[in-house]
Amino acid sequence: MTGRDALAADARDVSAPGGPAQGDAAGLPGVRPGWSRYVTVHDDGGDGDVRWHVLDNAGDLAGRDVRGTLLAVHGNPTWSYLWRDLLAAGAAHGWRVVAVDHLGMGLSQRDGRVRRLADRVRELGALTDTLGLTGPVVTVGHDWGGVISLGWALEHRDRLAGVVLTNTAVHHDDATEIPGLLRLAGHPAVHGWATSGTDTFLRTTLALPRPALPDDIREAYRRPYRTRHDRHAIADFVADIPAGPHHPSRATLDAIAEGVTTLDVPALIMWGPRDPVFQGRYLRDLLRRLPQADVHRFERAGHLLHEEADVAGTVVAWLDARGIAAGTGGATHAAAVDGAGETSDGAAEAPDGGPTPAVSDPAAAERLPLAGVLEAQRHRSGPAVVALRDGRVEELGWADLATRVERLAVGLLDAGVRPGQRVSLLVTPGVDLTTALFACLRIGAVVVVADQGLGLAGMSRAVRGADPSHLIGIDRALVAARAMGWPGRRIAVSDLPEPRRRALGVGPSLAELIGRGAHLLASGTTLPPEPGPDAEAAVLFTSGSTGPAKGVLYTHGRLAAMRDALGATYGIGPSSALVAGFAPFALLATAAGAVSVTPDMDVTAPATLTAAALADAVAAIDAEAVFASPSALRNVLATAPGLTADQRTALGGVELFLSAGAPIPPELLARVAEIMPGASAHTPYGMTEVLPLTDVDLDEIRAAARDAEDGVRGAGNGTCVGTPVQGARLRIIPLDALGAPTGEPTEEPGVTGEVLATAPHLKERYDRLWATQAASADPPGWHRTGDVGHLDARGRLWIEGRLAHVIATADGVLTPVAVEHRVEQVHGVRRAAVVGVGPAGTQQVVVVLETDPAVDPSSGRRPALATPGLTRAVRRAAGVPVAAVLRVAELPTDIRHNSKIERGRLAAWAEGVLAGGRMSAP
Repeated sequence: MTGRDALAADARDVSAPGGPAQGDAAGLPGVRPGWSRYVTVHDDGGDGDVRWHVLDNAGDLAGRDVRGTLLAVHGNPTWSYLWRDLLAAGAAHGWRVVAVDHLGMGLSQRDGRVRRLADRVRELGALTDTLGLTGPVVTVGHDWGGVISLGWALEHRDRLAGVVLTNTAVHHDDATEIPGLLRLAGHPAVHGWATSGTDTFLRTTLALPRPALPDDIREAYRRPYRTRHDRHAIADFVADIPAGPHHPSRATLDAIAEGVTTLDVPALIMWGPRDPVFQGRYLRDLLRRLPQADVHRFERAGHLLHEEADVAGTVVAWLDARGIAAGTGGATHAAAVDGAGETSDGAAEAPDGGPTPAVSDPAAAERLPLAGVLEAQRHRSGPAVVALRDGRVEELGWADLATRVERLAVGLLDAGVRPGQRVSLLVTPGVDLTTALFACLRIGAVVVVADQGLGLAGMSRAVRGADPSHLIGIDRALVAARAMGWPGRRIAVSDLPEPRRRALGVGPSLAELIGRGAHLLASGTTLPPEPGPDAEAAVLFTSGSTGPAKGVLYTHGRLAAMRDALGATYGIGPSSALVAGFAPFALLATAAGAVSVTPDMDVTAPATLTAAALADAVAAIDAEAVFASPSALRNVLATAPGLTADQRTALGGVELFLSAGAPIPPELLARVAEIMPGASAHTPYGMTEVLPLTDVDLDEIRAAARDAEDGVRGAGNGTCVGTPVQGARLRIIPLDALGAPTGEPTEEPGVTGEVLATAPHLKERYDRLWATQAASADPPGWHRTGDVGHLDARGRLWIEGRLAHVIATADGVLTPVAVEHRVEQVHGVRRAAVVGVGPAGTQQVVVVLETDPAVDPSSGRRPALATPGLTRAVRRAAGVPVAAVLRVAELPTDIRHNSKIERGRLAAWAEGVLAGGRMSAP
């Protein structure tokens, strides 16, 4: 259909609105001239001619080819104004957008009729017939407009090319109460005055977005609903919620809910999880009915996510990715890009059109399945897993571990845990976590790992986002699950007294499930075959240092490839013994057949690892390898003077030392080498999405520094993180003058830009973050890391900071890491962060310091400008113009590693301070 055809098919405009006395929507913020129009529709099933108000961008597309129509349907108590950003984005991308006002709502006709769900669906069909929408049509619905749009979709399959939903529901379980806000609004004592008698329901809805809506936007939403008469349909919509089985609209809702399961067109669901009305259970139900749906959760958004997130941009990006356009209809999803960023035949392409490394290695997964490795080690003597906790030693041998895992796997199946279901593991590292994780992997359940380092709020977002069917937790986690309403049937790690079990809503314990599994195995029960390499295995959460923690989904094949990459790079295998100061490394070590020990520390705070605890862990298993985060290292060094002779001897036997999580200065590695003199000190670089990616040891770091002094092309200006590990490849997307990665990917030495990576152990996709995944997998088969760096002439990668922290000055782009390293050489400076303030292109450089208390008497006190002498020294060392130097008691860091400085937070703080704001802690 061309733009001219679309306009020719339009219904006639009428001059009389037939709605509220406020006229049309022209002049409202975000509404372009010509969008607001009235359409007369003859409704044989109603009262004859009725007048609808619509926002329609057809005029913007005159003379252009039109890809199709987005039929946007609002809910209650909003109106077509909700979709103004979608109309603009649609016009820019060749899509006609028709956003309707339901009769009695927005600026459409008020006639006093009480309309039910079936009436709304029928009336919408009459409108689209009058408008001549022949397809392809993609329905877009919000709130109860989602149900109505799906009702239209089911009755117009011949025109339907896709469905888009935002915070809606199509089914309500009679055994569950409807959300409290709707119960209150529908209560007979409240309903009349709250919904129509006053604008309370409307004002409450408009108060939900964070940050608060600007006054002009809020007033635009309120414009059609000034009087009781104007708000009559708001009350009717609330009354039409089928809260019980005998409600007049229940049969229609049930029919739509059942019909949705038959839709085979592409679907996109966007969700604001902070919605007090459409809660997680409604998203879960929609995904059960639309298993093909792509999902994107806007973690910081709520009910009016359109006002809090880029809903419009996500819709048009999704339409492009799914190839939905005129002439293709609903069959286009067959060749769409899947969630992993590959084409449907699995063949990814490199940026230059050549093949990338395979993104999975099924053969490796079949040789050493993740859980099956335990069976292979069953007859091996000695410990498999050791945990030191509060002076106690928890230990389990290989045979006992294999038996426990097998028994628990059978017990979990008997308890209703099914392949593909998600199981949240909220368990302290050690025997119980290892047993639970490998039992879940063995039966094909998908483990969800959100460690305590995220903090309670971060963990709550993670668990809710992953939406597990089951939750296995220690006592403290079960209390949090009960208090926070986390989803999932609860399984206790330890046996609980019956009253406490009831209070926490807990079912069986691990011991009970293991016992049940033993009985079933003795009776002849066998486990099903192990999951294949393409089966989903785990959702692992990022640190949350750059925003809400993201779930990263791995298949069995990709996790096996991660394990194999660690083995190939560091020789970790059945002959190894590893001290793991970070729980994922302990689990990967077990999957490789290595012995692992967790030191006596608070796993939620890596900096609690002491030198003595590390030495005791090494001694417990005669470990030759150690992994610890940079913040843990600093505390190890700080507490090293207290080591006994035996503990020093134990540390002297370590042969391999690994540290990752943040860039590590070579000086720190050198100091650690003094207490582990026999160890080769390595610092792998990677991220939750792909780890490891590169590797470098202390000797190579020193050689790289010499190369920088000698002028080797590309050497210097950052932290050298080494060369790619086996199977990994790196490229760089050059930055433009404003610091955006816009150039063609290259391996040219010395070019600074965003780091692009691929490897056999690259993530499958981000979990329920469609837009994030689509942006990260560009080009397909690769991962845009968000890190900024460059390659040198010897193929080494140098990291210069995060993309979000690039400073765009009037003199060009500046990356922070190299400047920070120079500043940290100034006497009295313990740590430094370099940030930019002001608009991109003219940003000014600000240095924020954490000083050494042994040198600076004011260290640890409230923030202040640095002393004149320190400021001069910092400016000399920085090598770039510095507008200001600020001192703080402590630089803010991420929760999980306590190592990654939150430069974004510091930049916002510094800008406020320099603009005259209060000098409070950042």
